[in-house]
Amino acid sequence: MNNRRHTFKEWIIAVRPWSFPASAMPVIATLGYLLWKSGETPAGLDWGYGLWALANIIIFHAAGNTWSDYFDFRKSVDAEDTFGVKTLTGGMFSPEEIKRLSIGLLAVAVSAGIALMCLTGIPLLWIGLGGLACSLLYPALKYNALGDLVIFMSYAILPTLGTSFVTSGEVVWESLWLAPPIGLITVAILHANNTRDTATDRRAHIRTFAMEIGPKASRITYYAEILVPFIWVAACCIAGIFPVWSLIAAVALVPASANLKMMKRSGSEGMSAIGTLDEMTARLQMVFSLLLTLSFIIAYAF
Repeated sequence: MNNRRHTFKEWIIAVRPWSFPASAMPVIATLGYLLWKSGETPAGLDWGYGLWALANIIIFHAAGNTWSDYFDFRKSVDAEDTFGVKTLTGGMFSPEEIKRLSIGLLAVAVSAGIALMCLTGIPLLWIGLGGLACSLLYPALKYNALGDLVIFMSYAILPTLGTSFVTSGEVVWESLWLAPPIGLITVAILHANNTRDTATDRRAHIRTFAMEIGPKASRITYYAEILVPFIWVAACCIAGIFPVWSLIAAVALVPASANLKMMKRSGSEGMSAIGTLDEMTARLQMVFSLLLTLSFIIAYAF
């Protein structure tokens, strides 16, 4: 067992902070959307609760990351020759340390969620229970080709509804228009990871969506997950669902094109060509969502 003292940097590495845009961005974009929809009465929104929700979902995400890493290591999904962080496969942490870290983070997130529910209302309980179930069941569902669906639910639909409720005092169903564009790019993070790891996942006797559809269809799926969000936002602008300013999200097509080219290279160069595509997709998620959020702020101001 690894009993040495760990540095703060190592603990940060263990929770994979590069992935946090996946959880933070739906909350941030929803806050921007609520500001725009509030018109001249933003005082009716509780921004403190919104920021509380943001911090809490990031902690939930960190707990989910470490929980998944623990089970991936135990099931030999992650090994010395696999891509990704080496917190367990490289011996930085012992499995029990990562397990305890995950349980500790989950306890903090659940406690904070209960406190926020007491201040806002029972609807948050059902949203929170859904998020908790997604975190705990994610490894098992991921091993049976359902990880993409769980990610869309936990990092698109649930945080959008939860943020709208705690910030405005009611579930703003219209905020779900944000879920498809943000959620698809988030799912693309996982899909890039699973496409890259197809061979080692097969060796570990698990099933992922990328494995089920094969490499060519996986590339096409990734292209769709990256491009459909831009089409969705444009359509929402035309329909008046989003302000015209939201078209500035198209600026994110610049980094998106680099991601698409990298995925295309995997067809001729092998999966090593997309070794860092999951991290690049997380950065794309941040750029796209921040631009969308900025568009709502500009639309509110003008």
